[in-house]
Amino acid sequence: MPERRFDFHSRTRLMYGDGLIDTLGELVRQYGGKRALVVTDSGIAKAGHAARAEQSIVKAGLAAFVYDKVRENPNTQHVADCVAAARQHDIDFIVGLGGGSSMDTAKGSNFILTNGGKMADYWGVNKAAKAMLPLIAIPTTAGTGSECQSFALISDEATHQKMACGDDKAYAKVALLDPLLTLSQPQRVTANTGIDTITHALEAHVTNVNTAVSQLFSRESWKLAEGSLETVLKSPADLPARGRMLLASAYGGTAIAQSMLGAVHSAANPLTAHYNIVHGQAVGMMLPHVVRFNSRDPRTLQHYVDLSASVGLARRNDDPAESIDAMLSRICELLTAAEIPDSLKDCGVQHDAIPTLAQEAARQWTANFNPVKITADDFVSLYEAAFKSRRETLKVKPQPPASRRKEPGW
Repeated sequence: MPERRFDFHSRTRLMYGDGLIDTLGELVRQYGGKRALVVTDSGIAKAGHAARAEQSIVKAGLAAFVYDKVRENPNTQHVADCVAAARQHDIDFIVGLGGGSSMDTAKGSNFILTNGGKMADYWGVNKAAKAMLPLIAIPTTAGTGSECQSFALISDEATHQKMACGDDKAYAKVALLDPLLTLSQPQRVTANTGIDTITHALEAHVTNVNTAVSQLFSRESWKLAEGSLETVLKSPADLPARGRMLLASAYGGTAIAQSMLGAVHSAANPLTAHYNIVHGQAVGMMLPHVVRFNSRDPRTLQHYVDLSASVGLARRNDDPAESIDAMLSRICELLTAAEIPDSLKDCGVQHDAIPTLAQEAARQWTANFNPVKITADDFVSLYEAAFKSRRETLKVKPQPPASRRKEPGW
């Protein structure tokens, strides 16, 4: 099929290297900042990363302030608290330091600081009328890819509805990728964010608005993460593997910015809202079932076959059904390595909640970008499948180890 049209312009400068956080102050100066707010969480502060960022800014002759009260899965009240701190210090620059929650809070605060109103006013795309403050995003986890996206994912405090608020003016000026900062991740964070990266790569690759550019980034993200996640889980101090995961996350975020996400995230968000299941865990449990569901579409099936072949799981001329089984088996291996629960039942999800979860999933914005049209009834089937043991439900067999798959001809 002819490729879709695309108009690709990278709005974010991507910098990568050990110790780059020490250049933060000069970057803030370069982009016109004089009074910068470092938005982070208490764990990052305890690890010393926030102090290092602050010192770099001060060393450049600028004023720096640290807001370290970010909460996981930020809601509208959390954003309001950060906005109050920003106004108190009369800041003109924002640094988002940490995982996706820190960057979401930083971006969400930027909307309110510069354009006023409430977060719901920016739910959707390009709702901000005024320019926003310059932002530098520094991830300390390898998962969300938020540093390369314009979206802030903020929950409504009252309804718990997740609002995806994106705007071309909200992109970070710089995404600063320093692998050394990811060494402080707890093992569970490494696992959950790593599965999030895998999910982003696979979902962004097959959406109904994908392009050659988005697939370029998603394919590279998949290749890097598929080959590195198990390494960082077994050897947390392996810096080259940490760096590959950090790049995989950023590439996945770049792909999402071009092609959005799909049914996996639509199904995961209600699980987080109702059962407080960590995002990476939620997407991981839904991922293989959505891949199986989407593979009924011939075009999407071919995309999965290409991804399977790109990492040596199958040959491009193999039976597509075998390629899909190989990919699903590999996904299951990665989920097991990351200790993602085997089923929704294992996470305390109530079976009688499935109809409600399905209705909410069908209303999620990302469902519109799934390559196969999906309804609430389809989500019921997906949740039912995820309620059981994944390998038994998917009926996939373990694949040969990577050392055997990488032989010549694969």
